Amino acid sequence: MKAITIWQPWASLIMAGAKPYEFRGWAVPHVIIGSEIAIHSGARPMKRGELADLITRLTSDQAWTTCLNKEIALPLLERAITSPGILPLSSILGTARIHRAKRGTDIVHEFGGKLNDSDRNQHSNFAWPLSDINVFEPFIPAKGMQGFWEWQR
Repeated sequence: MKAITIWQPWASLIMAGAKPYEFRGWAVPHVIIGSEIAIHSGARPMKRGELADLITRLTSDQAWTTCLNKEIALPLLERAITSPGILPLSSILGTARIHRAKRGTDIVHEFGGKLNDSDRNQHSNFAWPLSDINVFEPFIPAKGMQGFWEWQR
């Protein structure tokens, strides 16, 4: 099965249903569109400043810039900032179905954002829709790598 490594807290936000898209600078490879993929949390420890920034944005009129479901994401992030180490690292957290990428600018309205007239819109990141989330209990320790990689169940 293909797996992708995602830093925390993003990997756990996906598994909680708070992050319906993974953002990358490239489109989903055609051969895996519609496939079930493993979501792996990277070994990189979370940075308190990143968590604080997300919480600040989620509690402001800029919540849409996170592309997160505020009601699910905010409690998870607040637990993570007060209890460092609560989110697992270097583990397969579960699986998700990956779909054809959309341009980031094409989805901002889903989160209350507005598309601007910037000439940078053509360079927007790709938003990878994820669905059919299946959380593993317990999580499975695993070493990951960049890009897609093969994980043996």
